[in-house]
Amino acid sequence: MKPLYTVFCALSLTSVLLVSGCQSTHVQEVAAPVQVINDTAFPDHTLFAIESPDEIFALNEEARQFIRTEIKPVMDVHARMKTLARKIFDRTDFNLLYMASANTVASETFDNRAANCLSMSILTYSLAKEAGFEVKFQEVDIPEYWTRQAGFSLLNGHINLQMFPRTEVNVIHLMSSGLEVDFDPQPIRQHFPKRYVDKSTVLAMFYNNKGAEALLKASYSKAYAYFKEAVKFDAQFDSVWVNLGLLYRFNGFHQLAEMSYDHALAIAPGNMTAVENLAYLYRITGREQLADALSTKVELARKDNPYYHFILGEQAFEKALFDDALEHYRTALRLDRSKHEVYFGLAKVYYQLGDISRSQRYLERAKAKSRNDQDRERYQGKLNLFSKL
Repeated sequence: MKPLYTVFCALSLTSVLLVSGCQSTHVQEVAAPVQVINDTAFPDHTLFAIESPDEIFALNEEARQFIRTEIKPVMDVHARMKTLARKIFDRTDFNLLYMASANTVASETFDNRAANCLSMSILTYSLAKEAGFEVKFQEVDIPEYWTRQAGFSLLNGHINLQMFPRTEVNVIHLMSSGLEVDFDPQPIRQHFPKRYVDKSTVLAMFYNNKGAEALLKASYSKAYAYFKEAVKFDAQFDSVWVNLGLLYRFNGFHQLAEMSYDHALAIAPGNMTAVENLAYLYRITGREQLADALSTKVELARKDNPYYHFILGEQAFEKALFDDALEHYRTALRLDRSKHEVYFGLAKVYYQLGDISRSQRYLERAKAKSRNDQDRERYQGKLNLFSKL
């Protein structure tokens, strides 16, 4: 299986969004070996301008005007919070669309009307602050969940936020609970553990996403600049160490890559992405027994995860191993019949195998299981092609 790297904030948000990649519930404070951050490996990293925290969270005048005219006139504080959430998510008001690659600062997200879960949370944080609310970010501990992009498997985390009335002297709010804001919420996510994360961790997630984006485009010095910045804001964010290790490996710095993976595992021993990447590194450096032991550990940890089998199906499909892909997709479907991506995988395979009837049937199911209008429209567009066959 091709090594994965983590990217935060990919599909939807629920209560508290984010992008964490670390699926371990045990994270401990561990000091990084100084030499893991090695500027000599990418001496050109200083040529790239990195967004400052102020730039990431800043609102433009149009966004501030939106708060002044649409939100602040609502006098009741709880109604005001609900109005803000509704206007952000209601496509007739704000027209905000989900876009996985939208790793943008708040002002860009507002202008573009497109966001992934992290950029959405950053924008909502800034809008809520402008509207006079207290805000807390939440990371949702979801099961490992991958998507495919440019030949890579991206492990997605999840983040959202809560808004609260601002504490005021001599003012008592009859309803003290906050309002959770999540992009394209799925009820099942409400049952997963959540934990508050501070603004510095969210900044680390943003820089990590930008670094991953650069890594996908083989802009390695730029990726290093962003990963280095992420570490400055949260050195205990294990996902960035996994990504940094992958960056080092791509460029032949195997010792640095191993140190990065080891450090990620010192922080979060249950990070299977780090384990998998370390196993791959062991294998390409001739340590087959160590690699086999870690690969077995990963397989046992993931055998009941439908997305694990789904991603194996995706990788087999890309290699035109259609019978293998079909087996993996079927396994994923047996484990969870609610994922539209799995139905689409089956539709793709059956089309390649010449079974047009089954392909169309699974594509219709993929559309029925979709969680947002964009996916439904995408599948409908493909269904329209069947009428021309």
